[in-house]
This record gives sequence, C-alpha cells and structure tokens, in this order.
Amino acid sequence: MTAGVAPGLVSGWLNTQRSTGNGGAAYNAVAGTFVQLHTADPGAAGTTAVSVGDTSRKEIEFAASSAGSALALDAEPSPWTNGGATETITHLSVWTAASGGTFQYSVALTVARDWAEDDEFTLKTLTMAITPQAS
Repeated sequence: MTAGVAPGLVSGWLNTQRSTGNGGAAYNAVAGTFVQLHTADPGAAGTTAVSVGDTSRKEIEFAASSAGSALALDAEPSPWTNGGATETITHLSVWTAASGGTFQYSVALTVARDWAEDDEFTLKTLTMAITPQAS
C-alpha cells in the first residue's frame, strides 16, 4: 500500500524529536481513529472521491507497537454496507473523528475492490510502519 500523510501529522511526528526546553511542542495521541472509503485518491485534504455507497467512518484501534514493530489492527471494525451505488473502492482515509475531525493520512488499497449494492466491505488488515527501522 502507498500512503499520503497530512502535513499536520508529519509536523506532529517531527516535533516529538524536539526537546520541550528547546521550544518543542508536545504531540498527543489522537482521541480516536476512524476510516472512510474512497473511489480514488482522497487528496491532500482527504475529502476527494468519498464512496457514495457508504459515507460513514468506522472506528478502528491499533494494537500497541513494541520493539519497533509496525502498528496493526487490533480487531476488524464493523463492515460498511453499500446502500445503492456500484463503485470501486481504491483508497482509505484516516481521521481523528467519526465526522469532522482532522484528516491524518490516506492509503491506497493493494487491490481495488468492486463494490455492488447491498455488498459489504470489511477491513481485515491495516498496518502502519515507519521505515527503515534499525535492527
């Protein structure tokens, strides 16, 4: 998968490397993590090509990373149900809230998924890693 990361998220991550005595800003964990479906690249704001079959965002949780391992889904979120559009899901966007909130990043699916009316889309895996990692 390839991802696009929002500038605010990148700045937050980078600022964690600054000491607070040197004017560094604290970076807090997000209150929630929510995923939305897209039929094309969501763009820099995460709002392009939102699926019309189901526009909702589903909450996800990542298991804790340890020893430099990647984050992976702790459990599958509830599935999205297509309410009437035939389309192809190609991307996901990740947000800090079920509505509104802050766009964090987008991910291109490894394989696009055709999605017909009354079909369900279940997110089985989503992994986040920062590479390269020291061994």
